Amino acid sequence: MKKILATVMAGLAVCGLSMFTGCNNKEKAQKESGPVTLKWALWDWDATAYYKPLIEAYNTTHPDVKIEPLDLGSSDYQTMLSIQLTGGDDSIDVVTVKDIPGYNTLQKAGQLVNLNDFIKEKGIDTSLYGGTTEQITVNGNLYALPFRSDFWVVFYNKDLFDKAGVPYPTNDMTFSEYDALARKMTSGSGAEKVYGAHYHTWRSAVQLFGVLDGKNTIVGGKYDFLKPYYETILKQQNDGIVQSYAQLKTTSTHYSGVFYNNSVAMLNMGSWFIGTLIQKVAAGEALSKNWGIVKYPHPDGVPAGTTLGTITSLGVSAASKKKEAALDFVRFVTGPEGAEVIAKTGTFPAIKNEAVIKTISGMAGFPQDENSAQALGVTKTYLEMPLHEKAAEIEVVLNQQHDNIMTENVSIDEGLKEMEKGVSAIIK
Repeated sequence: MKKILATVMAGLAVCGLSMFTGCNNKEKAQKESGPVTLKWALWDWDATAYYKPLIEAYNTTHPDVKIEPLDLGSSDYQTMLSIQLTGGDDSIDVVTVKDIPGYNTLQKAGQLVNLNDFIKEKGIDTSLYGGTTEQITVNGNLYALPFRSDFWVVFYNKDLFDKAGVPYPTNDMTFSEYDALARKMTSGSGAEKVYGAHYHTWRSAVQLFGVLDGKNTIVGGKYDFLKPYYETILKQQNDGIVQSYAQLKTTSTHYSGVFYNNSVAMLNMGSWFIGTLIQKVAAGEALSKNWGIVKYPHPDGVPAGTTLGTITSLGVSAASKKKEAALDFVRFVTGPEGAEVIAKTGTFPAIKNEAVIKTISGMAGFPQDENSAQALGVTKTYLEMPLHEKAAEIEVVLNQQHDNIMTENVSIDEGLKEMEKGVSAIIK
């Protein structure tokens, strides 16, 4: 009897264990194949046009994945995100990386998944991002993929060119040719004055011409390469070809106003201004209704379409328990499918293929000429602020000395020497 009882009990134990294991396996299978909720950290949910369309487009092929936005606000986004992720918080799955300093902070803290294996496995073509992924690669590793990217172009006033009888700027214009054209387009005086070009008070509007050859960097500590550009633009300023930097600064003049009121023939500015200009013209708030864009001026020997830009990227939280699903969502948003969705909202995606260019150039109000459409094609994009752990501190020095040079408080040589001195002390 004891033997029989022992046998029965052992059988029940095995059966129970089998039932328990089977139940667990069933639950695990249901968990893996059932609905998944991903939390996406972002900012300005209600004010941003592309978030909802991206989610809706993804859900057409992934109905079992629910994307839950976590709006951390725009002003303190990086601070709030870091607080959320510190300590291994696994509530966030998809991370929007706002800028390069933010990317550097997240990567150094080990809060982003290394995407190298995923990129290789899925055959993701990083060349579609115009060289920006190489610029955010850390020791051979990539921790985010771009999905938004603005880049610099030249806006021009067709009516002013027509009135002057001067041919429009082209999509292959050297910096020297840009200077000559600006001089040709300057005319009049007083209230009737037309300036050939315009440089906003941001340092990027001047300094970043110098990095387009790929040989120099704004965070390297050496700045002699900027001298020819400062010389040319200060001469333009002194010759009345462009408005005085000091006056623009003291009056807080916005670049949009001088273009709206037909005061400048050409404006070097970011692609973000396209949508704003279209809206202002439609609302009757801009006199410059007949406008176009061309590719950014480039140094001699540099391919046309080489420009400057900013990127917004997506990554996956290292603490996420749903990495596989999160990676797939990142793949969609940052890929060609996501790019088309973003473009349909009038926003520039990081990938600018033919479909994207066709979508944006087909927007109501976009200039209907071949040059403007071609201007949307980018050959190479250099980041306005490259990846560097001391980027924020370097920015302060560059801005200060740019202001000193442009107001002619110091000579160009003195200003560049102070840039080198200040930045070298930071990066030593």
